[in-house]
Amino acid sequence: MTFTKVKEVLEKNGFTVCWFSTKIGARDYLVQKLSGQNLGFGGSMTLRELGLRDILMPAPAGEKVETYLLSANALAETGEIVNIDGTGNRVADAFFGPENLIYVIGRNKLKPDLASAIDRARNVAAPLNAKRLNKDTPCVEDLKCHDCDSHDRICRGLAITWWPMKGFKSTEIVLVDEDLGY
Repeated sequence: MTFTKVKEVLEKNGFTVCWFSTKIGARDYLVQKLSGQNLGFGGSMTLRELGLRDILMPAPAGEKVETYLLSANALAETGEIVNIDGTGNRVADAFFGPENLIYVIGRNKLKPDLASAIDRARNVAAPLNAKRLNKDTPCVEDLKCHDCDSHDRICRGLAITWWPMKGFKSTEIVLVDEDLGY
């Protein structure tokens, strides 16, 4: 799969989209673009793999965040950005709060349609995150969603973004042609 189709759909829907062949190219672009800004970071293995939080410091507590960075659990070629969240803090800032929003999404998260994107979020990203966080859920054992009733369940809400939310100055999607994160 390539990013050509999804890039066209996302731009048609109002997102600013840029594409990088390597994570180093994406990281360098983001460092140059964001240096000196007050930043917020969503919990993201993608951002951790890029080392952005180590290079670009998060805003001090209580200061207004200019730009919030996060990733997605999946991206459909039809344009939907899919995220599952346990507490809602990561997706809340993707819907309201900062001035600017940037998603950083690796090629491993690209799926042909919304149904397969949701499936990826539930059966790849969520179990791997539950395992990483040492949760007591059945998905940790076999890396498949059981739609469990565990108190430790991290898939408590599903967020699908079709268009940039009103209120942001800009919403950008940085596509990286390498596998990144879960």
